[in-house]
Amino acid sequence: MEVFALYLGAAVVGGTLAVLLRLPPLVGFLAAGFALGAFGAPELAGLETLADLGVALLLFGIGLKLDVRSLVRREILLTTGVHMVLSAALAVGFLGLLAVAGLVLLAGESFGSLALVGFALSFSSTVFVVKVLDERSDATSLYGRIAVGVLVVQDLAAVAFLMVARGEPPSPWALALVALVPGAWVLRRVWDRIGHGELQALFGVVSALVLGYWLFELVGVAGDVGALVMGVLLAPHARSGDLSHSLLTLKDLLLVAFFLQIGMHGTPGLDHVLVALLLLLMLPLQVAFYTLLLWLMRLRRRTSFLTGLVLGNYSEFGIIVAVVGAQTGLLDEEWVTVVALAVAASFLASAAVNRRGVELASWLSRILPARDASRLHPDDRIVDIGRVDAIVLGLGRVGSTTYERLRDEYGLSVVGVEHDQTRVAGLEERGFHVVRADATDVEFWARVRRAGHVRVAVLAMPFHRANLIALARLQAAGFEGRVAAIARYDDDVEELRRHGADAVFHLYGAAGAELADQAAEVLMAGR
Repeated sequence: MEVFALYLGAAVVGGTLAVLLRLPPLVGFLAAGFALGAFGAPELAGLETLADLGVALLLFGIGLKLDVRSLVRREILLTTGVHMVLSAALAVGFLGLLAVAGLVLLAGESFGSLALVGFALSFSSTVFVVKVLDERSDATSLYGRIAVGVLVVQDLAAVAFLMVARGEPPSPWALALVALVPGAWVLRRVWDRIGHGELQALFGVVSALVLGYWLFELVGVAGDVGALVMGVLLAPHARSGDLSHSLLTLKDLLLVAFFLQIGMHGTPGLDHVLVALLLLLMLPLQVAFYTLLLWLMRLRRRTSFLTGLVLGNYSEFGIIVAVVGAQTGLLDEEWVTVVALAVAASFLASAAVNRRGVELASWLSRILPARDASRLHPDDRIVDIGRVDAIVLGLGRVGSTTYERLRDEYGLSVVGVEHDQTRVAGLEERGFHVVRADATDVEFWARVRRAGHVRVAVLAMPFHRANLIALARLQAAGFEGRVAAIARYDDDVEELRRHGADAVFHLYGAAGAELADQAAEVLMAGR
């Protein structure tokens, strides 16, 4: 229990310090892991298992939102393949230059060893990127879907490498996993009958960790892939989003173990730290590769930069590749420590960059030449909202209800803005006027300004940061109408007001007021 308390305390202290420095908590968890390793803290039994379960639940959540057909699109498949080749080649050349410069750690390393390190550093972090997208509420935006697609293809490439490197082909019983496809239909029917409570969460955990992770590991296939596959098979269910949300807290807690574990890969020396920091110099070029490749796929400059910036980090899979390389004699053991340090440092650098990623992408867009709108990718063309009285940003439960009230009770002409394609399709079937767009996009707001007729904008997105960015975009575009917004917490309410929102409604307070109105109406009707 003492060891558990030590690790738990270190995680809380590290996460709190990171938040105070306005960095994501995961950066603090990484620092806590390195501190525990450096001071020789005893190993915590089961830490690796908890970390594996956290990653499995993360991939299960990705699968619940994933459209498999998107993986074969050229902006994902071709970009991933070309980028991995370019990144690996860049790493080999860079490490070769460092060897010529006389770094002791690189002395005598073979081309094969350098190529393996380059391959390990060609991946982006699934855990980190998905957390950034979740914090921005951008997992279903176009750039978010492209980023997740790239990560899935990279993960599949990593799994294939691990199978070959370990020389352990899957069991012949792996073919029986095909039965999960028709079996998923049965699972979805069972899901229909278990409600929304703790049983649904338990159903999700069993699907991800037993039918997914454990079953795939049993037949010699990576358990992470199994968790992802189960998520994909259950994704068509109407409550897949609800299930993903119900597992969010458990997943985040388990991922703390993952970030702590990264810091436990050996005690670094000065030469390890030096090489790891030098490896960070490749990240801007990796971001540039992603951006240029996506721009050549006819995506807008801003979309290309947003995707490149969020993918600009090294992956936890790189550590696994280095560990397997050391176990099979392909790499020296020291490279495990170097790659772990580089991964952790890349998270720190990427977290700092992506705190202002939306603004930075808009600024960097000037570097690439503009492309005629008619030649843009069909999914990335700018939309015009037309002449409307009100615009509602974010059409979840609160946003869609607001839309209906403005339209039906007040007779306003309303348009909704939503970036989730599945939600857009469902709302259009219900008669909503919806445009699929990103409310944080500068170019979109320029179109809103040109419409010149919108009198009120409602910020109803579920994440405070997204509402703040959209408010800033409105003001930058010269919007002269009124702005109303929702917020979950008192300090968020005050921040939106300080930034110029005309009316801010506390989500829970507004629900209480509505409940009181409904109760009064029932009381009056009973008299």
